Amino acid sequence: MTLTAAPGRARQAAGWRPPATSYGLGLAVAGVAAAWGVHRLLPAVPLLTAAVVLGIVAAHLPGARGLVRGVCRAGLSLAGKRLMRLGIVLLGLKLSLNDVLGLGWATVAMVLGVVAATFCGTWWLGRRMGLRGDQPLLIATGYSICGASAIGAVSEVSDSDERDVATSVALVTLCGTLAIAVLPLLQHPLGLGDAAFGRWVGASVHDVGQVVATAQTAGPAALGDAVLVKLVRVALLAPLVAVLATSVRARGRVKRTGGSGGQEIGGQEAGGQEAGNQQAGGQEAKRRPPLVPLFVLGFLAMTALRSTDVLSTAVLDTAATAQELLLAAALFGLGSAVHLPSLTRTGARVAALGLCAWVVIAGASYGGVLLTT
Repeated sequence: MTLTAAPGRARQAAGWRPPATSYGLGLAVAGVAAAWGVHRLLPAVPLLTAAVVLGIVAAHLPGARGLVRGVCRAGLSLAGKRLMRLGIVLLGLKLSLNDVLGLGWATVAMVLGVVAATFCGTWWLGRRMGLRGDQPLLIATGYSICGASAIGAVSEVSDSDERDVATSVALVTLCGTLAIAVLPLLQHPLGLGDAAFGRWVGASVHDVGQVVATAQTAGPAALGDAVLVKLVRVALLAPLVAVLATSVRARGRVKRTGGSGGQEIGGQEAGGQEAGNQQAGGQEAKRRPPLVPLFVLGFLAMTALRSTDVLSTAVLDTAATAQELLLAAALFGLGSAVHLPSLTRTGARVAALGLCAWVVIAGASYGGVLLTT
């Protein structure tokens, strides 16, 4: 009589292996724990900044480098995309429509003007400087909206190269971290009171955590205004992603319909070409992003939920912690994709674009604060 091994024993005998992404996700969790330790030891260093830096270090550290580029790559890439989406959804719980409307229409209009000037100016300048791939778009988004979170959201609809995303995140994070030290030194020379300084920080610093770290140096009044103004910028993430998704869909339609010409090449050949075009069009249609990505709808749903004031403080605090941990894991994954030798080839131009974008957003927001104070 033939005995059949139990399924569990059969898998064990065959050498069961965990999913390919588990190694990278485990490394991302370890990276978040290490970043949290750095933040605890050095509170001036935001958790998200530490996560990006540690991801870059892991990608170049002898011993860890092979793991990051090999068995852990799939999980780290998954963290950089999927966990980023979940973090962006929870980011919506930081935004209340009532708080935004309480700022007044003049401040809201000022923020819209600053975001538009920064986004358009940085994108145009990056293209003029000849930066590769989607770097101009991603850097412009990160500076104008909300740093690494915005870069991750836009990269989803633009299908950007992972290296472009990692480089843009590293640059925006670096400049936002420098702002924590530089902007407080400029408050009194620029003649800004505490509330005006807070609005300037909220309109010009990239990441929410960096805004908090910078504005708290001028007291609670500055911190409150800074966070509110910053959240107005965060609210613009959804319409920006929707516009870019529409643009990507339109480009896909142009690629499928353009260049067909009016010449007839013969029945069989023309029919074959038409079938090929239809097949390519079908593949292109599958790659087209939705008009409003699911994670953006989740972001809007969380904002609407927060605006109802039905959530307790404990729930909001828990969600804020989860959001920061998810983004930290995502940024560790993105940081691990940075390849410094490749970055040095365009490093001078990327750094120059970052400096110019920093000047644009700081100058535009300073002028906007003076006009609305």
